[in-house]
Amino acid sequence: MGISALTSPKRPEDAVETVLEFPDNRLLIDLCGEYDRHLAKIEQQMGVHILRRGNRLALVGDKPSRDQAEAVLNGLYARLEAGRGLTSGDVDSALRMSAPVFGDTVEQMEMFQPGKYEIRTRKKPVEPRTEAQKAYVANLFDHEMAFGIGPAGTGKTYLAVAVGVTMLLSGGVEKIILSRPAVEAGERLGFLPGDMKEKVDPYMQPLYDALNDFLPQKQLAKLMEDKKIEIAPLAFMRGRTLSNAFVVLDEAQNATTMQMKMFLTRLGEGSRMVITGDRTQIDLPRGTTSGLWDAERILKEVRGISFNYFTSKDVVRHPLVGRIIEAYEAADGTAG
Repeated sequence: MGISALTSPKRPEDAVETVLEFPDNRLLIDLCGEYDRHLAKIEQQMGVHILRRGNRLALVGDKPSRDQAEAVLNGLYARLEAGRGLTSGDVDSALRMSAPVFGDTVEQMEMFQPGKYEIRTRKKPVEPRTEAQKAYVANLFDHEMAFGIGPAGTGKTYLAVAVGVTMLLSGGVEKIILSRPAVEAGERLGFLPGDMKEKVDPYMQPLYDALNDFLPQKQLAKLMEDKKIEIAPLAFMRGRTLSNAFVVLDEAQNATTMQMKMFLTRLGEGSRMVITGDRTQIDLPRGTTSGLWDAERILKEVRGISFNYFTSKDVVRHPLVGRIIEAYEAADGTAG
């Protein structure tokens, strides 16, 4: 099959083994993945050979690589012991978190253990998959206002909505308000068919998608009917005071400076605000300053506000998405 986990590799003279034992054969099968795909991915990323021997896995390679692979495998197995599934994306996340420094592997992998920074919703638990996401989630719980800035696919909005749902279900807030600037990106809003709601809904669809991931359809419909969850364009926020609410402004790079100031000053008692955006995808008319850029500059040192930044390394969609973002950054001279 071309997977070295199934065959004995050629072993260099100085190669040393680390043997790991996993008592539950059923969980070991899940750990290895279909046709040992998970093991093959770990081998490829970490430069080790993994040999299956009954309920044991032998890691062959230099010590730093073996230590790193051991931490990843133990972390993934602990996840399975906790009754949670294991997907290819989960393996990618474990590898990503173990990558920066060999010596920090164990500390990095601790956040992947069950219960660490896990966000519980009605449909599924959600967890940060990178160090930047871990810090972001911590700030969402700890700060009344948090900014998440970085490229698409890094989980900025998804994690914010998940935290909002968790707080709503636990009684931490009374409602969730999700907003976006209704700015055209090549299309004209007025040319779309239907009434105002039907014209605006396509711009809000990513927010609906996130909510559908966390709440059963009937419960979501009921919460929206009772105004416990609202989804509205940014322009509809003017004049409101948002109290006891979890408020998310998505695609904030497309808010003007005046709109951003208007939105931020809606914060009421018992509320939290999250502002997410990507400075590389501004659709405002030429010459119009992005409110996200201005807010970042003006509010950087204000106590009680956190700023979290993401890069292509934090992309949790298809791995190719991260490479595409890096290629565009390099072409624009913005890498690094």
